[in-house]
Parts: sequence; C-alpha cells; structure tokens
Amino acid sequence: MQLYQEELMDHYRNPRNKGGLEQASFASTEHNPSCGDTVKFEGFVSAGALKSIVFDGRGCVISQGVASMLTEICKNKGILEVLALDKEYIITHLGIPLGPTRLKCALLPLQALQQGIIEYQQGNG
Repeated sequence: MQLYQEELMDHYRNPRNKGGLEQASFASTEHNPSCGDTVKFEGFVSAGALKSIVFDGRGCVISQGVASMLTEICKNKGILEVLALDKEYIITHLGIPLGPTRLKCALLPLQALQQGIIEYQQGNG
C-alpha cells in the first residue's frame, strides 16, 4: 500500500500534464463544494482518441494526484475506453482505502474528464 501512496504523492508534488492546451476539443470543470476541490481538464480528440490531455485545479492530494494520473492513463486511449473507466478502476488503481469523503475526491477528476468527453460527443455526434 505504501507504494501506491508514494505514487499518489509523487503525482501531487510533480503533476504531469498540468496547464492548458492551445487547441482543445473540449474543456470541462468539476467542483466539489463540500471540500473546495476543483479540477479542469482540456483534451484534444482526433480519430476517436484522446491525443492530448491536460488538467489544472486546486485541492487535496487525492483529487490533484488522481487528475495527474488520469492524464497519463488516458493519453492516446479511445474516448470510449475513457468513458468506460469507473469507480472500481479508480479505487483499484489507487490501491489505498478510501472513506466516502475521500472517495468523492478521487472520483472528481474522472467525473470532470468524462463530462468533457460526453459534451464533446454531443457537439460532434
């Protein structure tokens, strides 16, 4: 379990793919009012795949670490693959026990990313 905690802390301290895109197919922001965490994703879709993905935000180790992890996991994946990710995937990937409050923190980035893709599909479908 410590290995997973170290990976999460590394993503929090050294976020990957943080920033903005000059040319984005979608942008989506989710905010958790109970804790104040905010996560925004921007992505560029080409040929049904997420070719570029970045995030920005502020909040706890879990929400920001998971956002960074998702940018690495989802880059170059098909958008349907990204939409298939679920709560169990996040819990398994994190590998640490989460109570109900922390689970919301872990799922916030996934919700933001998937919402952006859904909106992209609606506008381009």
